[in-house]
Amino acid sequence: MSSEQLRTPEVESLLEAFASLDDADDIYAFLLDVCTIREIQEMAQRLAVARMLAGGVHYPEITRITGASPTTISRVSRCVNYGAGGYQKVIQRLGAISGAGERS
Repeated sequence: MSSEQLRTPEVESLLEAFASLDDADDIYAFLLDVCTIREIQEMAQRLAVARMLAGGVHYPEITRITGASPTTISRVSRCVNYGAGGYQKVIQRLGAISGAGERS
């Protein structure tokens, strides 16, 4: 499925819902309602992996710290380097993570 096909009215509504929330507690409550705990954990892990990759952390260290598989790290790396730019924007705003969880 292409990204154009994914951008349905329902997806647009979901994006508007996220954009309407102002604080982390409200976003967390919404995530709990729309996602499984596992889905939230997987998204959080992917973001941590992306930030570590941007910080120059090597795959084995990322696996050790996050528990992410090499396949997940590779997939996230592809998105960081060749994706739609979402990870890059978030990393610019939050900062990369180098080493054992320190911000760079």
